[in-house]
Amino acid sequence: MERYTFLRAFADSWMLIVLFAFFVGVCFWVFRRGSKKSYDEQSKIPFRHEDKPAPPRADDPSEEE
Repeated sequence: MERYTFLRAFADSWMLIVLFAFFVGVCFWVFRRGSKKSYDEQSKIPFRHEDKPAPPRADDPSEEE
């Protein structure tokens, strides 16, 4: 039971702090200055071929007849 108590105390205190710090770090990384330009193209993916289907790619074997 000693190991369980130690791991429980570790998870309740230090691991919670580590996971919160990781979450805050990811939030700062996503909302950092200058990231809008790098995420601009990815944000338009759902609307890229809104009017017509995408043209077939030359390297796609599923498009061959």
